[in-house]
Amino acid sequence: AMVDDFFFRMNPTRVRFGQGTSTLVAEEVALLGAGRAALLSTPEQHNLAEGIAETLGTASAGVFAQARMHTPVDVTERVLAQIEHARADCLVAAGGGSTIGLAKALALRSGLPIIAVPTTYAGSEMTPVLGQTENGEKRTLTDGRVQPKSVIYDVDLTLSLPVPMSVTSGINAMAHAVEALYAHDGNPIVTLMAKQSIAALSEGLRAIVVEADDIAGRRQVLYGAWLAGTCLGLVGMALHHKLCHVLGGSFDLAHAPTHAVVLPYAVAYNRQAAPEAMEHLAQALGTADPVVGLFELVRRLGAPLSLAEIGMPKDGIGRAADLAVQNAYWNPRPLEREALFDLITRAHSGAGF
Repeated sequence: AMVDDFFFRMNPTRVRFGQGTSTLVAEEVALLGAGRAALLSTPEQHNLAEGIAETLGTASAGVFAQARMHTPVDVTERVLAQIEHARADCLVAAGGGSTIGLAKALALRSGLPIIAVPTTYAGSEMTPVLGQTENGEKRTLTDGRVQPKSVIYDVDLTLSLPVPMSVTSGINAMAHAVEALYAHDGNPIVTLMAKQSIAALSEGLRAIVVEADDIAGRRQVLYGAWLAGTCLGLVGMALHHKLCHVLGGSFDLAHAPTHAVVLPYAVAYNRQAAPEAMEHLAQALGTADPVVGLFELVRRLGAPLSLAEIGMPKDGIGRAADLAVQNAYWNPRPLEREALFDLITRAHSGAGF
């Protein structure tokens, strides 16, 4: 097959993947030349952060368990004052997208380096992208300063992630890989990673739905999530991500479940416009039809199947369609308000395929 011209860039992040690897945080702090790490988490994951702080001993500047969903600016500013007071010289984010978001928001303002220890499959740890919320509006920016310097994946930390959360978080990861297949700045290397990611995620998720602490399955899902996050950090996303952003921000819907509901519908919207991507997707899923394959996978994994069931009001569909066509962004198929209204209506009721 012909190899087309392409551009490929590596992100400068150290990655350690395995089991029991969260004990290596002290090593990574030392490698940064740092000596006072501020540990960040959500209130719920306070114990995890405390545990890592203990392994750091005198290299810990304390635990700041205040991360919140959608990274509110007022929380960031409060924690910033606290870590400055504690004279922290690096940030250790232990948790999911909310905690890594807080670390990025702090890094942007302080210039401190980040070590990420992800416990979900969100993928934010592999990207230079930060989303923050102020006065009810979420805005994103891309800045190299917020890309973590090192990421430690510890399969053991994912064993306690409840299956329903694992599933929605895993499909959220899969969405990064799916949209990487038709990214406007895509390349053959990212396509390899995206296909491998989708295959590992679908296989691993099916295993952990049967047996929550299936180690081989958990390893596969975390590996797939790492690949997906890497894709997210290397190429641009399109309609699916924009739509999830709009829906999550406007109706305060949980991030990962929104991804799980929207993905098959967004792919269906782009289907005719990206035939090669659809072929790759079908192969990775091991299915004849990529849209039906995705929808059936989501159903089989027991994820939510409609926007209604995750709390989106029916009278919000028009507003969502209006917002989805605002601030032009690239998508394989042009954004048409009527077609998007139809997409969101179908996703709202869970019409399926």
